[in-house]
Amino acid sequence: MKASVSSPSIFLLLLTISLPSIQCDDLVDQICKKTPFYDLCISTLRSNTNSTDLDVKGLASVVADILLANATDTLNYIQAQINQTSDPQMERALAYCAELYIPVVKYNLPQAIDALSKGQFTFASYGISDAAKEADACEKNFSGSLKSPLSDRNKLLHSLSDVAVAIVKILQKG
Repeated sequence: MKASVSSPSIFLLLLTISLPSIQCDDLVDQICKKTPFYDLCISTLRSNTNSTDLDVKGLASVVADILLANATDTLNYIQAQINQTSDPQMERALAYCAELYIPVVKYNLPQAIDALSKGQFTFASYGISDAAKEADACEKNFSGSLKSPLSDRNKLLHSLSDVAVAIVKILQKG
């Protein structure tokens, strides 16, 4: 005898499989509405395939991890730009930015991510918000005729930091 599955059975199976994702997508939407950059929050969290199974703390961790990845990528980009430039003024400005980004990548964000995992939300918030401050300081270092080659990267880092801090503040209230 051949086993057959009727269409209503498949529909119910699909419905129950997709319900948790729908609920989690709603959580992502609810959380992102409480951040200063809704679209960035949504695209960041939805680009991570694991985010549909996470709670608020997990979502904060995803954004913090992506923030660290972006800061690391920016630091690598700065170092490449230092090696390529022949302009001493640009080299100094980029070296200053590297000095700001190195502690963010090596210490501040990893410690903030660790604090987040341990429920130390205030410390995590400070460490994450420091990334935005350092990106701003880097950007302000370029002035006059010296145009920053890092503007988009610094702005993204600042915005991701703001999103992560907003999510951590939700955890602090909870």
